[in-house]
Amino acid sequence: MEKRVINPWQWQDARSYVQAVEIKQPQAVLYVAGQAAVDEHGGSSVEDMRSQLLLAIANLEKVIREAGYEPSGIVRLNIYTTSAEELLGCFDVFQDWVAVHGIKQASTLLEVQSLFDTLTVELEVTVVR
Repeated sequence: MEKRVINPWQWQDARSYVQAVEIKQPQAVLYVAGQAAVDEHGGSSVEDMRSQLLLAIANLEKVIREAGYEPSGIVRLNIYTTSAEELLGCFDVFQDWVAVHGIKQASTLLEVQSLFDTLTVELEVTVVR
């Protein structure tokens, strides 16, 4: 696989994403459904945004690794949240996670009216290897 990042500017670097990612000749592509703060029994978290983001990331990593991929292969990440303001207040969690894995992903942040049950943040990704 050959991966090329396209960034005509530098301002997005402070926000931990890239403008575009080109993948040539991937071995495989994994499309992951939105992962949120849901426990192993299917119960939705009632915790704050930071706690939900941490659990959503853990769940996302579990699915990715179970499929035989690595978080570093994430090339597209959509973030859905019921409060962009609250999410940005704990965005360090997201940025630290991206940095630890060396993720270079095209991203979109969407504030939505609601998510399932008591959930406040959901992460949807495409992963390549």
